Amino acid sequence: MEDVELRKLDEILDLGVTSEQYHSTRRKILQAIEEAGTLVDLERERIASLGKAGVVSQWLKLIGTVPPENRPFVSSRFNRLKDEITSALAARRAMLEAAALDARLAAETIDLSLPAPEAPKGSVHPISQVMDELAEIFADMGFAVATGPEIEDDWHNFTALNMPESHPARAMHDTFYFPDRNGGGREMLLRTHTSPVQIRSMLAQGAPLRVIAPGRVYRSDSDATHTPMFHQIEGLVIDKGIHLGHLKWTLETFLKAFFERDDIVLRLRPSYFPFTEPSVEVDVGYANEGGRRVVGGSGDAPGHAWMEVLGSGMVNRRVIEAGGLDPDAWQGFAFGTGVDRLAMLKYGMDDLRAFFDGDVRWLSHYGFSALDVPTLSGGVGMPV
Repeated sequence: MEDVELRKLDEILDLGVTSEQYHSTRRKILQAIEEAGTLVDLERERIASLGKAGVVSQWLKLIGTVPPENRPFVSSRFNRLKDEITSALAARRAMLEAAALDARLAAETIDLSLPAPEAPKGSVHPISQVMDELAEIFADMGFAVATGPEIEDDWHNFTALNMPESHPARAMHDTFYFPDRNGGGREMLLRTHTSPVQIRSMLAQGAPLRVIAPGRVYRSDSDATHTPMFHQIEGLVIDKGIHLGHLKWTLETFLKAFFERDDIVLRLRPSYFPFTEPSVEVDVGYANEGGRRVVGGSGDAPGHAWMEVLGSGMVNRRVIEAGGLDPDAWQGFAFGTGVDRLAMLKYGMDDLRAFFDGDVRWLSHYGFSALDVPTLSGGVGMPV
């Protein structure tokens, strides 16, 4: 059969390629592939045969010059050679890679008797640590942790929280909106605060209710003290006979436990939030020590000042109604604060953007050991 094909090729290949050259070249290429000792050698053979200037690639270009009646025969022979070389290259590559892997596995042995490293790698991010500290503190006061979606609709994020259509927080320059609406025709957005969890919790659980809602929030803002994505914690209490005194006691107890100081002094200032009425800003006394703000002491004492740390108030009647509850039967208070800023105050950080840079040096300095689990008995704030 090969003799017939040889004669056939000689008859129709008036291209400077004889049948003897065809088969001789084939044998040389396959032998070179078989003898390739490294992947580099194998790649060199591939380029020499199948590369743009390779011998087989040049032959394939000649097919178009063959008379039409002989073209199928010549095409099938040259393409069969190309497929044969491709298969040989793949088989040899697999063999060389397997041999390289075996050699590597034999060289990279692990001595299981070696001691563990003195300095274990990795640390808990300060945000994660502070989240755990907050959950521990509020769990001791009977609060459960509630969560909600970060992709929210405008009803839960704004309307149910008594924010009118004209409220500036709804503006495009403050809020990240999605181009499409949900199935109910509501606009979709990245939540701007964790307050929507209040509505979802009331609708799902009813009253009485005592929850905190930590999580990520998003706003179009960026500087040394603001980032487009940051973390908040929201607190909500719904019960009967709730008043502003309960709110002040809760916040004072929380801040004393978080900063681990008994000399925490609060100042409540009237303010305005659409979802609370009355609304109060919460200031805490602090002093500058060594170029760092240290929370504690009276803000009116010499060398001390006041710093805003929380927004809070009694839950607005309309918000209670939006949560499916009767505002004449149930009252409540809510508060919210930035987790990132609490971490900055407690652990002496001066640039919020560093929280999201992923700098290993920063994380090794401010990060926490995985074993530093916050507990009220052992200490909420573990040493950095």
